[in-house]
Order: sequence, then C-alpha cells, then structure tokens
Amino acid sequence: MSEPQPTIKTRILVISDTHGRDIIQCNESADVAIHCGDLTRRSMLEEYESAITLLKRINAPLKLVIAGNHDFTLDPPAYQDKIREAERLQIIDPRVIELMHGTSAQVRELFDHADVREKSGIRLLDEGTHHFTLNNGASLTVYASPYTPCFGDWGFQYSSDGRHDFAIGDADVVVTHGPPRGILDDNTLSDKLAGCEYLFEKIAHSRPLMHCFGHIHGGWGAKLVTWNETQSEKPSHLADIDHDKSTVIEDLASLKASGRRPYCLTGHSSDDANPLQHGAQTLFVNAAVESSGPDDLPVHPAWLVDLDLPAQSHH
Repeated sequence: MSEPQPTIKTRILVISDTHGRDIIQCNESADVAIHCGDLTRRSMLEEYESAITLLKRINAPLKLVIAGNHDFTLDPPAYQDKIREAERLQIIDPRVIELMHGTSAQVRELFDHADVREKSGIRLLDEGTHHFTLNNGASLTVYASPYTPCFGDWGFQYSSDGRHDFAIGDADVVVTHGPPRGILDDNTLSDKLAGCEYLFEKIAHSRPLMHCFGHIHGGWGAKLVTWNETQSEKPSHLADIDHDKSTVIEDLASLKASGRRPYCLTGHSSDDANPLQHGAQTLFVNAAVESSGPDDLPVHPAWLVDLDLPAQSHH
C-alpha cells in the first residue's frame, strides 16, 4: 500500500460581490484569499482601482481573483457589443465609454502592475486550471471560471438554453462566479433556483474539497455536502446528494438570528471536529458580501475556511 499523501492545514478567506465597495471588515490572516467575481458594479476603471485597494488590505500573501458578470470590460466580445449598442442608439459617445471603462488591456494592466501582482500577491485568473505553492508549503490546484447563465446584458454569460464546458478535472478548489443548481442558489428576487445544472454535473463528477462562488446574493452561506456513493448518469442536486448526511453550516436566516459579525469560520481539516472526507464530501460556499435587498443585513460576513491541502512535493 502506498503511503497517504501528507497534507497541510490551510486557512482560506473567501469573498465575492464587493461591487467596487470597500466593505470587507475581516482583518484575520489567511494563507490564501479568493474573490469570486463582481469586483465592480459598472465595470469602471475607478471601481477596479477600488477593488485592488480592498484586496491589498486583505491579510493574505496570495489573493486569487476572477471576474463576474458585472466586470464586462474584461470580456472583450461583451464589451464590444455594449459599445456597438451605444453607437446604434446614440445614447453615449463610445469615446466616453472607453474613458470611463477603459479597455480590457488597461484593466489587465492594473492587475499586472508590479505593486499589485508581485508586492501584494494579487492574481487575476482566466478560465482554466491554475497551480500554486503557498507560503505554508501546501500545493493548491484551482479551477476558475467567471461564466454564468445569461440574464440581462452582462459579461461572461452563455445562453440559458445552451451549455458551457466547465473543464474542471482534478482541482482542490473550484472558483466560479455563479453557483451550481440547487446549492446556495435561492434567488430572493425571483424565488427560483438560479444555479447552473451543467456546473453541478461537473462538480458532482470532480468532487473538489471546496466550491466557492457568489453572484446570487440571497444564497449567502455554506453547506457541507455528502455525495451519494453511486452517481447518476446525469447528476442533479435531487439525486446525487445524501441529504441526510449533508449540513447547512450557515445561511442568511441563521445569520440574521445570530447577528452581524466580520467573518464566519468553518473548520474542516483533520485537526477540526468535522473533518472533510476527501472524495466523499464537498464544502460549498456562497461568499457574496453585498446584501440581497432592503430586508437583509447591510453586509454579509467574509468566510474563513480551514481545509487540508496536499503538501508540495519536493521530488
């Protein structure tokens, strides 16, 4: 028998949907921070600058960031569609649009600046699989995707009657902007499940340690899902989860009952009382920080998550 792979307890700070506002109140340190998109509200240059200022303030040596549907300047085809529509309707001079929103290259230059990338450890991730060695010696493999089902005129969207290929593969952590169907995706505005069924299928196949996202503000919370031993031909949240052995750690209802706080901590390493069973369970985290409406708390807490990640091999 082969020796079990050594692991390292790793603390991950997870946030999403800050929309250009400096609304993170968590000063706790983490080994890595993750922002699941919607850095901005209107994809304006000054909002990206504000988002970078917020990310710099987070107490983690590495900060991984993806775009969301509001960050359409980073999606050149969607951005060009907006400019062409403005020209057609003659509602605003396209030169004014570019002055406010910049170009995709200009936004990327903000993130590629040495002070941002090297000194502050901020990485803007394109769709795909990315590998990192953390300062604590852990290895982290992340699959990232900003794409969500289409609603409205935004960026990184695919037709709701089409499908998107989430090529997840073997990732420790999956970071998407939107949720999978049936998990922390209750849309309080429409009272419907807003998650993506294709994304759920891929998550059910890959079973990462954690899948974090935002997008649906009213779905804020965390849930430890235990998978059924057998898998459906077309996995769904109704058929492939052992609901009796799955636990909602926190949602907006329990948060309102317990009161405001700067962060929520959930521990699932081997040192913790409820360690995550690799391959049998996945921790889902909706980390949307902005509130979902007037009846909600003004700001949702950030998430701090403790997980065991594989130790970096030195072979």
